[in-house]
Amino acid sequence: MSADPLVIFTPSGKRGRFAPGTPILTAARQLGVDLDSVCGGRGICSKCQIAPSYGDFPKHGVTVREGALSEWNAVEERYDRVRGLKPGRRLGCQATVQGDIVVDVPPESQVHRQVVRKAASARPITMDPATRLVLVEVQEPDMHEPSGDFERLQAALREQWRIEGVTAPLAMLQQLQPALRKGDWQVSVALHQPANSEIFEIVGVWPGLHEGGLYGLAIDLGSTTIAAHLCDLTEGRVLASAGLMNPQIRFGEDLMSRVSYVMMNPGGDAEMTQVVQDAIATLATEIAAEGGIDPGLIFETVIVCNPVMHHLLLGIDPVELGQAPFALATSGSLTLAAREIGLITIAPTARLYILPCIAGHVGADAAAVALAEEPDRAKELTLIVDVGTNAEILLGDETGVLACSSPTGPAFEGAQISAGQRAAPGAIERVEIDPDTKEPRFKVIGSELWSNDPGFAEATKDTGVTGICGSGIIEAVAEMRMAGLLDASGLVGGPEVTGTARSEPTGRTFAYLIHDATATGGPRITVTQGDIRAIQLAKSALYAGARLLMDKRGVDKVDRVVLAGAFGAHISPKHAMVLGMIPDAPLDHVTSAGNAAGHGARIALCNRAARSRIEAVVRTIDKIETAIEPRFQEHFVAANAIPHATDGFPELAKIVTLPQVAFGASGSAPGGADGGGRRRRRRG
Repeated sequence: MSADPLVIFTPSGKRGRFAPGTPILTAARQLGVDLDSVCGGRGICSKCQIAPSYGDFPKHGVTVREGALSEWNAVEERYDRVRGLKPGRRLGCQATVQGDIVVDVPPESQVHRQVVRKAASARPITMDPATRLVLVEVQEPDMHEPSGDFERLQAALREQWRIEGVTAPLAMLQQLQPALRKGDWQVSVALHQPANSEIFEIVGVWPGLHEGGLYGLAIDLGSTTIAAHLCDLTEGRVLASAGLMNPQIRFGEDLMSRVSYVMMNPGGDAEMTQVVQDAIATLATEIAAEGGIDPGLIFETVIVCNPVMHHLLLGIDPVELGQAPFALATSGSLTLAAREIGLITIAPTARLYILPCIAGHVGADAAAVALAEEPDRAKELTLIVDVGTNAEILLGDETGVLACSSPTGPAFEGAQISAGQRAAPGAIERVEIDPDTKEPRFKVIGSELWSNDPGFAEATKDTGVTGICGSGIIEAVAEMRMAGLLDASGLVGGPEVTGTARSEPTGRTFAYLIHDATATGGPRITVTQGDIRAIQLAKSALYAGARLLMDKRGVDKVDRVVLAGAFGAHISPKHAMVLGMIPDAPLDHVTSAGNAAGHGARIALCNRAARSRIEAVVRTIDKIETAIEPRFQEHFVAANAIPHATDGFPELAKIVTLPQVAFGASGSAPGGADGGGRRRRRRG
């Protein structure tokens, strides 16, 4: 008696023998092959498309002949006529095994297909969302076997999908009966299963096959800005991204000022909770419109944020976070109804997941960075700096991870800067200053031209030059230092010592003029002494936090530095090093990861197992509280110099020699990283 036909699946390599007449989808399920199907094998969803291969396959030890699969049937012909199948494709639920066959499962037919983000890190996201869609055929009611529609739906899910432990809120029970009858006893149901849970909850129900999609929001709730990504929960695609200023900024630009507001204003916490919840609801509506979808199809939201934002979002008084021992009301992850935080513009049954916090000042946003960048799996000692109003810093490798936060303030995001603004068209984002002439040139968001290029005025006539954003002010200050306009202590030199009229007196100090459009009704953009001080305070806090973690680890240098944050991808590593934002390292070992917290939120949105992973990782991270560490202040003071008062920055000195200039009363530059004599810089 001959053996049953051999079925080999690629790219998984899984194989097995099946009796003639076995559907390919059945073979895939029995072997655990990643082949999608929403309709349960009824030939109407097209998710189980496969590509059979014919010929000799020495690697697999098999020859596949014509006739190895059944002929096209009426279901496939109808589907191809109405919607179209790619040449060579078959429906796995319809094609049956007739002989030895090699079957390829294309990426779009894989349940856990991988999505690669277009950013510095190309690590994929494996799709395994907590909310998914299935089509179920439910037994019609029978007077002789009385049971409820929901109970028969539970039985159908158990028999057709092996899904047990299904619950339904009242709103879904109210919709179930009409949906079943309208769909002729076929319904699509959206099922939500929290991480580490065996329970499924029905969050959506539609008659017949639902083709409108399921969507989710990944939100990075920052102190200054709120950024959101609208994602397709089936494919992981980002349909739209949007952001807005955090309206809480009017209560205080940094976290501690908001905590102080609560302390001094009874009911202030409720006020801030209301405005941020309203802002997220508005953002959800706007991003759905931008993505061209019904907001009622958004069934899941993942939010990452720092601890103070975490408490204010949830309506928890943040006062305890403003004083030692900085106790969180809860540090664990949370799975809630989205409506509990006022998110009423999306599906009424939508679920909300908030990542765990690491410590009182190291929040779910830092956990999201750890999920995205995986320092716990790094072979090299890696420093990850999430630059923002409250900077999160991670240092570690596969032997262990340390974490802390530093109160940098909003200067890096353009706030507290005289001409500062958020990153928007017209904002200066790149700056270069000629070390000989002291003349600047710049780029603005929305144009690839430099300000001294022909056509710049025409290219920017719609936006104009409106201000300077975070990456722009970082480059401007670093360029001023490299051009000899700024000394190591952070003092701006006057026109007599710098040799340029762009060094303008402003009372007892000086400012550097970057752009003057007052003749045409535009702004006058300068870098003032106050701007320099704001940047010094921010960068000193950042450096001191990183240095503190290095002390705890017992190292004086790191192997790799990753700049993260909403504008991390736009920060020049060289300018960050000249400024002294980060510890000295070879520049080719300094990379940008973009909005790692936002990407971590997206991973948690699209992959249920990632939630369990980060919940476990957070418990292993060693938390350092900068506010009570005695050496933090010491590091902070030394880091006030640009780049640093005592660290020689030897790697930076290999590529940049900083001018030895001093504009203070002493007449001599502070010690440290000034290097030797002045050298003219050549641009490459």
